Amino acid sequence: MKSLLAALALTTALTLPGLAAAKPVTLTTTLNNYGGDGAYLALYVTNAKGAYVGSLWMAGPKSKYHEHLSDWFRATNGNPAEINGITGASVGAGRSLKITLDLADALFDAGYELHIDAAVENMRDSPNEVTVPLTSAGAGTSIHGRRYINSFSYNF
Repeated sequence: MKSLLAALALTTALTLPGLAAAKPVTLTTTLNNYGGDGAYLALYVTNAKGAYVGSLWMAGPKSKYHEHLSDWFRATNGNPAEINGITGASVGAGRSLKITLDLADALFDAGYELHIDAAVENMRDSPNEVTVPLTSAGAGTSIHGRRYINSFSYNF
């Protein structure tokens, strides 16, 4: 049952009601003013063993650049089905991406981690720019990225 809940973690609670309890979670990513083009971001989840569970969001619509989100790309084999329906525009330097998704309660306090890979055209790629454990206690805590992300937080 736990693996079923993990598989459902990346769907909305309305898709299969009754199988998994879910709550709306707002993910806020604010970029540094790095002076380049818009950033492509891949937000995805891994389990306690580090295995890929699923994608939450892809900021950046052009698939030819997705390979630069190297950890995400390796985990998914670049499969576009992993991001169908969850892709938006790239995020400009100094701007914020704020999305609200329904995430299964089973993801929290169970060893799952949220990762963000980042890439900017003509600049260095930043795989695993942010990694944050999904915990109830971590909600509202701001995390700094390694290169392009000034802050990331999630809130219930």
